[in-house]
Amino acid sequence: MTARANLFDYDRQGLRELFVQLGEKPFRADQVMKWVYHRHVTDFAGMTDVGKTLRDKLADALEITPPKTLFEKQAADGTHKWLLGMDGGNAIEAVFIPETSRGTLCVSSQVGCALACRFCSTGTQGFNRNLSAAEIISQVWVAARHLGNVPHRQRKLTHVVMMGMGEPLLNFDNVVTAMSVMRDDLGFGLANKRVTLSTAGLVPMIDKLGEVADVSLAVSLH
Repeated sequence: MTARANLFDYDRQGLRELFVQLGEKPFRADQVMKWVYHRHVTDFAGMTDVGKTLRDKLADALEITPPKTLFEKQAADGTHKWLLGMDGGNAIEAVFIPETSRGTLCVSSQVGCALACRFCSTGTQGFNRNLSAAEIISQVWVAARHLGNVPHRQRKLTHVVMMGMGEPLLNFDNVVTAMSVMRDDLGFGLANKRVTLSTAGLVPMIDKLGEVADVSLAVSLH
């Protein structure tokens, strides 16, 4: 049996192309994205404005699989931490930090990190693997579902920073795909300046990022 693809691995353009391959109109992908990211629905059967024939086709070809929450804890100041399970017994962290005028989610891009910066505890763990686009964007999905986010209204989650485990620029393609969904109106609808990539300073990759993604940049000087 052929393994089903995880819908979280696709940005809008990628999902539209997949729907065309399935013999469907591209706008159907837009409908499905709204169900997944705006309403947090993960069962195609619950997407009531999508025809049953298409729902059945999608269920055969795709799955919508967020990571399993192994542990979560909220501090008295509202800071919320999730420990999310990956395959092979691995786990990553995502952390939501509330402030008076903003709510920032810190997202991981790798399991471990190969750079071993002295100021960072993740580097002492060594490097395991890159996260898929699905594993990156679903961290935001888990937090948004918990916070009750509604796109285009007052939101608790206002910013995302790629500042968790790993060096984002060493997982370039998957990070760029995930950041596309973060900024897409059919995804999480965040303004470009509210999505920040934090890097240890990989200059050639910074230049490449500037060519494909209009996001904010933070550089850790050490």
